[in-house]
Amino acid sequence: MKALVCKEYGPPEKLLIETRPDPVPGPGEVLVNIKAAGINFPDVLLIAGTYQVKVPPPFVPGNEAAGIIGAVGENVTRCKVGDRVIITPPSGGFAEKCVVPEKLALPLPDSMNYEQGAGFTITYATSYHAFRQSTELRPGETVLVLGAAGGVGITAVEIARALGARVIAAASSEEKLQFAREAGADETINYSEVSLRDAVKELTGGKGVDVVYDPVGGELAQMALRSLAWHGRYLVIGFACGDIPNFPANIALLKEASIIGVWWGTWSNHNPGESLQNMMELASMVDDGRLQPRVTETYPLDHYVDAFSTITERRAKGKVVLTFD
Repeated sequence: MKALVCKEYGPPEKLLIETRPDPVPGPGEVLVNIKAAGINFPDVLLIAGTYQVKVPPPFVPGNEAAGIIGAVGENVTRCKVGDRVIITPPSGGFAEKCVVPEKLALPLPDSMNYEQGAGFTITYATSYHAFRQSTELRPGETVLVLGAAGGVGITAVEIARALGARVIAAASSEEKLQFAREAGADETINYSEVSLRDAVKELTGGKGVDVVYDPVGGELAQMALRSLAWHGRYLVIGFACGDIPNFPANIALLKEASIIGVWWGTWSNHNPGESLQNMMELASMVDDGRLQPRVTETYPLDHYVDAFSTITERRAKGKVVLTFD
C-alpha cells in the first residue's frame, strides 16, 4: 500500500510517500480500504513535533478517514466486509489501508459521500462536544465564532445555529464571511478591517456575547475575552495562528467568566458512550438537513504538499481532504 510517512519532524515538505506492507487486522480489529482522509491543523503540529502528544518518527499521520471495510479480525461483531465506515485512528489515516479497533469504526451515513465522511468526525465532534458538554449552549444565546470559515470554525457556525443560538461569525476576508453566512451565520465581522471588540459591542448593544468559540488564539483572544457578557464562557479550541494567548485573570474575575478548554479526543476516550451518542445525534442532523458537511478542496495523495499548504497558509474554507484511488 502507499502511505504518507513522517520520517523526521518538520514541515509537510519533509513527508514522503512510501510503499509499505498491507496491515493485517488482529482480534477485535478491522482493516479499512481508505477512500478519503481529512487534514486538520493538529496534523501540522503533529508532524512538526509540537503537538500536545508526540508520536516518535517514523509514523503515518492522519486521524480521520472514510472507506470500506476490507477484512475483519477475530471477535469482530458489529462490522463486516463491505461496510462503509468513518474511522478515527490514533495515526495511520494517510494511507491506502488502515487497521483500527472495531470501536473506532462508525457507520458512514447514507447521506454522506466518502469525502464528507473523511472530514466529519473531528471537526463536527469537537464543536458539538464544545456546545453540548463543555458549555451547555442554550437557545437564544449569542455565540462569537473566530476563524469562522475554517474547517472547525464553519462547523461551530452550523451547529450553534442548529441549536438555536444567534451566531456572529468573525473571519479575515469578505470571501470567508460569505462562506460563513451560507452556513447560517446571523452577523459577520471582518477583523482585518475593524476592531473585533468594537464590532461585537455594536452588534450586541453593549452586552457582549454569551460564548466565544476560539480555534485561532493570538491577539484576537484578548479582544474576544473582553467581548464576553456577564457570566460568559470562553471556549479554547486551538491556536491556528501559532500563538498561545496569556489570558488576563482580572477580566475573568470582573465578568465572572469561565475559560474552558475543549479537547474532544481526550474527552471521547474517557466518555465513549456519550461520544457515540453525540455522533449519532450529529448523523441525524445531517440526515434531516440541519447540517451540511462542506468539503471545499480535495487533493490526491501525490499533492499532499498543496493540501497541507491550504491549512498552514490559513486559506481553507470548510474541509480539506486527501483522496485515494
